[in-house]
Amino acid sequence: MNIEQTIFLGIIQGLTEFLPISSSGHLVIFQHLIGLKNPELLLDISLHVGTLLAVLIFFWADIKMMIYEGTCLIGRVFRKQVPSSKIQQFPYAALILWVVIGTIPAALIGILFGSFFQKIFGSPFFVGFMLIVTGAILGASRFIPDYFTKKGNVGLIVSIGIGIAQGAAIIPGISRSGATIVCGLFCGLKRELAGRFSFLLSIPAIIGATILKFDMTKISEIGFVPFFAGIFVSFLVGLIALKITMNMVKKGNLYYFSPYCFLAGIAAIFIA
Repeated sequence: MNIEQTIFLGIIQGLTEFLPISSSGHLVIFQHLIGLKNPELLLDISLHVGTLLAVLIFFWADIKMMIYEGTCLIGRVFRKQVPSSKIQQFPYAALILWVVIGTIPAALIGILFGSFFQKIFGSPFFVGFMLIVTGAILGASRFIPDYFTKKGNVGLIVSIGIGIAQGAAIIPGISRSGATIVCGLFCGLKRELAGRFSFLLSIPAIIGATILKFDMTKISEIGFVPFFAGIFVSFLVGLIALKITMNMVKKGNLYYFSPYCFLAGIAAIFIA
C-alpha cells in the first residue's frame, strides 16, 4: 500500500461518505480496480475515522448543546424538578435519546447479518445493483412535497425507521446518508433536521465499527504514513462534501445524485 493509493481512497471516502452515493460501494469498486487484497477492512475503518472527525467538527455546535442540555436534564430529573416524560421540552436532550434508539436497529442488523454482508462485500457486481437501488431511493425524494416535510421533532417511530434504514445501508452500494435522509423525509421531518439527524446517527455507528474491527498490529500492512494520510485527506474532503450535501438537502435537491448512482451502478456491473 503506497501513500498515493491511500490519498486517492481518502478522497473517495471523504466524498462518498457524505454525498449520498455509498462510500462502501465506491471503496469496493476502487479497491478492486487498483488490486488491493488484504488490508481493505482496516483501511476502510481508518478512512471512516477521518470522516468521523469531519462530522464531529461540522456538527460540534449541535453536539455541544446535546451534551449540555442532556446533562442538565438528567440533573433536573434526579432532583425531581422535571419529569422524564417532559423530555420533548428539551430538543437537544431528546436528540440523544433518538440517536440511541436509532442506533439499535443497525446494531442488531450488523450482529445478525454481518457475516453474510462481509461475504458479499468484495463483489463489484453486487455493489452495482445496490448502487442502482440507491439511485431509485434518491430519485424518489424528488416527489416529496415541501408541505409534507414540516415535522420538527424526530420521535420514537421515526428514529426506529431511520435506524432500520441505516441498518440496511450495511449492504455495500446502499448509501447510508441517502437511505437515512430520504427515510426521514418520507417520515415528514423538516429537510434540515433529516440531514442533521442522519449524520448525528452516523457517529455511534462509526465509533462502534472502529472499536470492534480496529487492530493496531495490522497498521503495518498499510504503513503508518499512508494510514494517517488517509485519515487526514478523508477528513478534509469530508468537511467539503458534508457542507455540499447539507445544502442540497435543505434545497430539496438530493435527487440530483440519482442519475450518477444509476450510471455508477451500471459501470460497476460491467467492470465485474
